[in-house]
Amino acid sequence: MATHHDVIVIGAGFGGMYALKKFRDDLGLSVRVFDKAGGVGGTWYWNRYPGALSDTESFVYCYSCDRDLLQEWDFDTRYLNQPQILRYLEHVADRWKLRPDIQLNTGIAAAHFNEADSLWHVQTDNGERHTAKYLVTALGLLSATNLPDIKGIETFQGDLVHTGAWPDDLELAGKRVGVVGTGSTGTQVITAIAPEVDRLTVFQRSAQYTVPVGNGPVSKEYVAQVKKEYDAIWAQVRESAVAFGFEESDVPYASVSPETRQAIFERAWQKGGGFRFMFETFADIATDEEANKGAQDFIKAKIAQIVKDPETARKLTPRDFYAKRPLCDSGYYATFNRDNVELVDVKENPIAEITAKGVRTSDGVEHELDTLIFATGFDAVDGNYKRFDLRGRDGLAMKDYWRDGPSSYLGVTVANFPNLFMVLGPNGPFTNLPPSIEAQVEWFTDLVKHAEDTGLSTVEATADAEQQWTDTCQAIANATLFPKAQSWIFGANIPGKKNTVYFYLAGLGAYRKVLSDCQDASYKGFQFA
Repeated sequence: MATHHDVIVIGAGFGGMYALKKFRDDLGLSVRVFDKAGGVGGTWYWNRYPGALSDTESFVYCYSCDRDLLQEWDFDTRYLNQPQILRYLEHVADRWKLRPDIQLNTGIAAAHFNEADSLWHVQTDNGERHTAKYLVTALGLLSATNLPDIKGIETFQGDLVHTGAWPDDLELAGKRVGVVGTGSTGTQVITAIAPEVDRLTVFQRSAQYTVPVGNGPVSKEYVAQVKKEYDAIWAQVRESAVAFGFEESDVPYASVSPETRQAIFERAWQKGGGFRFMFETFADIATDEEANKGAQDFIKAKIAQIVKDPETARKLTPRDFYAKRPLCDSGYYATFNRDNVELVDVKENPIAEITAKGVRTSDGVEHELDTLIFATGFDAVDGNYKRFDLRGRDGLAMKDYWRDGPSSYLGVTVANFPNLFMVLGPNGPFTNLPPSIEAQVEWFTDLVKHAEDTGLSTVEATADAEQQWTDTCQAIANATLFPKAQSWIFGANIPGKKNTVYFYLAGLGAYRKVLSDCQDASYKGFQFA
């Protein structure tokens, strides 16, 4: 016998908890949230690796909907680390009294839409059966861990871990440690563990452009001023592009002198922040090759200045566009000046196999290790949708529907999957995530209210609307330099995954207007039954 709910939500992170609050408290619906984790927090429950840090500044890496919470919750650093973020989300779960409606340690094995009763039939990994009119997937953009298929990986006799599933009891002090991957997570964990391990071998797949994060304590006066200005801050965030709490530059790179360019870049370098460096300096770094090359050259000069060994500096120097997710770090390049840190460029010297003792590269060298860490990222955006049995009309499996790349209408729903709403689905906005999550959840909560008030049984995007949205996102991406770099933003980090558009790159302000226009046009692009 199945237990019925009005809404089932999968995931108890930023998105799932807000969806629970909105559906339960605003619409009065019965809601059940499931999460395979042992606690709330989503991404921030799992990613407990040393150095884990949000690259969004503290004052806007939070919910904006709870005005009292904004005034009450204090922060004392410019950026938040994983324990701070998890503590905040646990506090929110208690404050909003969400825990009674959240079932932890419970994964979802299958979710099928049944056309006979217009309900979602959901089965958990422990055999429980549930039904709901609406299904919300708050699975996380970056939560389906990617462990590369390397020969011999199962033979390694030391500790082998992925940063996205970090064990609490892992000891690294005095160990010989290898790290595969140098993206956002890799740069953080490498910088954090280098001082404590005996020997650190970094297996670099792609050289990275990264700038200082600029983290540090903030004064009580600073926090008080932020709280005083929160109305204006959130108004600016909602109308901005990247939603990081700063005004994006409107200055073209070519409009100022070379000396002024250097001064602007230097100020951004000293202030810190990856998104600030790319978007607060000049208006066209992401769209104009000359401006992009200016940013490239500035960071390359910093690498040459910081890294003492010329050969290591050469390996660390990127050769492609500065057009990936902008990274920031806590001393990444300087870490390679340490005597106990070695850099192996696996593009020049590939990993041949993993052995019982460590990693053998193609030059025949066996790098002996006690611990091997994979900072190899995630099967981003759609990865988790392919890891359970999700089926829409006529038994259509999502993994088959998205075989040639994921698609959506407005980043929140999919044709052939009625009454399914995604938080941060494919082709949603590429921004600081909490403000985008709020925009999406508030919007589809309004859509469900409309459906409930008018007695509708199903709400579903049309295939034409979905295709038009995909085309729109592709056209916007093509107007930038981002598709010219090999990046997880387009699925390039997963072998065999189609390189296609995964994000709406026009910014949060433009995205919110699209949502508003759709609603004002009586939900154009949807069909109702």
